Amino acid sequence: MIEDEWLTTEQAAELSGYHVNHLRRLIRAEAIRAKKLSFLWLVHRQSLLDYIAQAEQSDDKRRGPK
Repeated sequence: MIEDEWLTTEQAAELSGYHVNHLRRLIRAEAIRAKKLSFLWLVHRQSLLDYIAQAEQSDDKRRGPK
């Protein structure tokens, strides 16, 4: 479903284990796809999952979710 492709930052935080503020930093850095709908940021689910997979493979273990 198309609705399942996009998550609010709160839903993305729950899915990923990242804090909402960290997700917002990733959005600003264009590390994950997102779009703004009025005042609400929506995170592309697959983009977030791809970022998490890449972070888990990184030697810098600080990048992975809690």
